[in-house]
Amino acid sequence: MNSALILMAVLAGAANWAFRALPTLLLRREPRADGLTARFLASTGPAAIATLFVASVLPQLWPDPRDIVPLCVGTAATVLAFWPRKSVSAGTLIGAAAYAATFWVMA
Repeated sequence: MNSALILMAVLAGAANWAFRALPTLLLRREPRADGLTARFLASTGPAAIATLFVASVLPQLWPDPRDIVPLCVGTAATVLAFWPRKSVSAGTLIGAAAYAATFWVMA
């Protein structure tokens, strides 16, 4: 297996974990609604979507025309799932599932 791919997966996973787990572990008390901590925690959802998007886009640096289809489907599914409810969780999960399903069907 390619060591660059493994390194990329580890770095993306570590960044995702840091965005989600570190605020909870470091800040055990309830943050003020207008404070820096509250704004930081509110940004973790969009940051997770951005992490997944970057991990999906990086293969495009060495483009294969077939690689763009799962990216487009996953991005469209994320936007369409987020749009009506403004749910970051639903957008992330549905976008990732659509990307994976498209990738699996095309393989």
